[in-house]
Amino acid sequence: MKILLVSDTHGMNENLRKAIEREKPFDYLIHCGDTDDEWREIESMAGTLCTFVRGNNDYDRALKDTARLFFEGITIYVTHGHRLRVHYGHEGLIREAKKYGCAIAAYGHTHRPVVDDSDPDLLILNPGSLTYPRQPGRQPSYIVLTLEKGQKPDAEIRFIKRKEGIRGFFY
Repeated sequence: MKILLVSDTHGMNENLRKAIEREKPFDYLIHCGDTDDEWREIESMAGTLCTFVRGNNDYDRALKDTARLFFEGITIYVTHGHRLRVHYGHEGLIREAKKYGCAIAAYGHTHRPVVDDSDPDLLILNPGSLTYPRQPGRQPSYIVLTLEKGQKPDAEIRFIKRKEGIRGFFY
């Protein structure tokens, strides 16, 4: 199963559109918040099943703060992360994900991509931001997560090159 994991698009969806076109076909899209309430447009653009969680810049009450998803025998905990203070570390995220028996914790908010498999029981993922990246090099990013029953999850950070991407405030 191929899952497109994105976050922090902030209502500017051109780089998301590029990622969707590049990665088709995929089975599911997970958005870790801060769509700026553009989630219906993103759902239409994706053309597949999607899960969205509410970020600190989302005000639509239709969105929940967290989600738990189950694919290929693996449970994924999804949150934006601002309420768990992810800017200061993963402790709160780890505690919440493990409380629900999740093998993967996905979050956004920091605009910095992360694939952290240092905990043997929990894979921590942050796709970064397709609009306002904050990591060194500031390349818009997302994650492709591949799940196969009985196999270790595979997560790869992928980038939209600046010359092909749309400029955001922080480039």
